[in-house]
Amino acid sequence: QVQLVESGGGLVQPGGSLRLSCAASGSIISIYAMDWYRQAPGKQRELVASLTSGGSTNYADSVKGRFTISRDNAKNMVYLQMNNLKPEDTAAYYCKLGVAYYTYYSSPEERDYWGQGTQVTVSS
Repeated sequence: QVQLVESGGGLVQPGGSLRLSCAASGSIISIYAMDWYRQAPGKQRELVASLTSGGSTNYADSVKGRFTISRDNAKNMVYLQMNNLKPEDTAAYYCKLGVAYYTYYSSPEERDYWGQGTQVTVSS
């Protein structure tokens, strides 16, 4: 009923910037929770940034002051602006959205959805 598509990853030099996008589509009523996670090889997936429907944000200490999570309600898009990237930011990045949606039978439901992941590599 809901699909997420991530984009924006790539190879960037240390100190560079990237903007990740997470596009949600389907029978969406609202997006009430927005998170970005990352997972580096051999490491556990970690929460990088969160945004609530009320506009509150939270960031991992390792990215505070460098990353910004934002949304475009009209487009059902969530973004992660990443500045001053460091080699230790290299990971696969995943968006997770809490979505209220209509089922096939037009009843409202809520659940979390994950994007497919996008690779970010920071290297000179």
